[in-house]
Amino acid sequence: MGTFSIWHWAIVLLLIGVPVFFAVRSAAKPSQTPEALVGFGGWLMLLAIGQALSPLRTLADFANSADSYQQLMTLPNGPLAGYGEVALNLAFLVLQLVVLVAMLRRSHRFPRLFLCQWFAIPVVFILDTIWISSILGVPLNQVLAGDALVAPIASFVVTGVWVAYVYKSVRVRNTFDRASASGQVASA
Repeated sequence: MGTFSIWHWAIVLLLIGVPVFFAVRSAAKPSQTPEALVGFGGWLMLLAIGQALSPLRTLADFANSADSYQQLMTLPNGPLAGYGEVALNLAFLVLQLVVLVAMLRRSHRFPRLFLCQWFAIPVVFILDTIWISSILGVPLNQVLAGDALVAPIASFVVTGVWVAYVYKSVRVRNTFDRASASGQVASA
C-alpha cells in the first residue's frame, strides 16, 4: 500500500473535483432574484450539516485515540505529551462549537470564524506534531510516519473549498448579512 496509483488519484479527483465544480458554478451563477436566496438551503445546507458534524468527528477522534493515550502515559514525559495534545484538540473543538453557534445564530461573524477554523486545521496539526516530537524527543519524521499527513491535508483542502464557497455565495452573503441576520435563530 506504499504507492498511490493513477486510479486512486482519479477517484480523489472525482470525489473532490465534481462537488467543487458544482459548488463554484452555483455560487458564481447570478440568480434572477438574489434577494430570495436566504437561509439554509442549497449548498449552504450541506455546509451546515458538515459544520454540525465536525465537533462529533473531533469527539470520535478522541474516542479512537484513547488506547494511544494510554500507551503514551507509560513513556517518559508521556503524560505531558498526552495532556498537551488533548488540550490542543479541546481548543479546536471549542472553536468548532463557536463556529457552529455563530452559523446557527446567522451571525455576520460566521464567515470570518469559518475562515479561522480553516486556518486552525494546519496550525493545530503543526503545533501537535512539534509538541509530541519535542516532549518525547522523537524525530519529526517518526511522528509523521505512515499516513499521518493524509487526514489533515484532506481536511484542509475540503474545508478550503467550503471557505471559497462561503466568500463567493450570494446565499451565504444574504443569510449572514448583518442587517438580515441580527438575532435570528436558524430553524432547522
